[in-house]
Amino acid sequence: MMDKTHKNILIVGVGGQGVLLASELLSEVAIMSGLDVKKSEVHGMSQRGGVVSSHVRIGKKIFSPIIPYGQADILLSFEQAEGLRALDWLAPNGQVIVSRTRLVPPIANFGTFSYPDDPVAEIKKKTPQVIAVDADRMALELGNTRLVNTI
Repeated sequence: MMDKTHKNILIVGVGGQGVLLASELLSEVAIMSGLDVKKSEVHGMSQRGGVVSSHVRIGKKIFSPIIPYGQADILLSFEQAEGLRALDWLAPNGQVIVSRTRLVPPIANFGTFSYPDDPVAEIKKKTPQVIAVDADRMALELGNTRLVNTI
């Protein structure tokens, strides 16, 4: 178990949402603050709208880039259903920050995958620590939809 000077942050979404950029920015800020950072990424079919995830571990001294299962202090999800799918990585007192962005994958149209009606509601049933953000609307109000992953 990590002490309070360490943070495990899991960032999830689909290809093109900026998951990797967000993890890089977060890592750079932590390094500039004098902290140790390790990160790991999964982005196999990301160019085709597939799942993308990044483990970011920040602290005084970090030895492994992989967050142990069930120990993410923060789950940052750029897409609702991906947040729901990654929920088991969250620590018992972890915080979820989820975008209300809904990107239904193409496989849902073929009946091989069922997209939940309200993934945010499902997340809230499993953990009370949830902040749902309408990042798309906020970026639009700022005049640039490409800002979604930095909100």
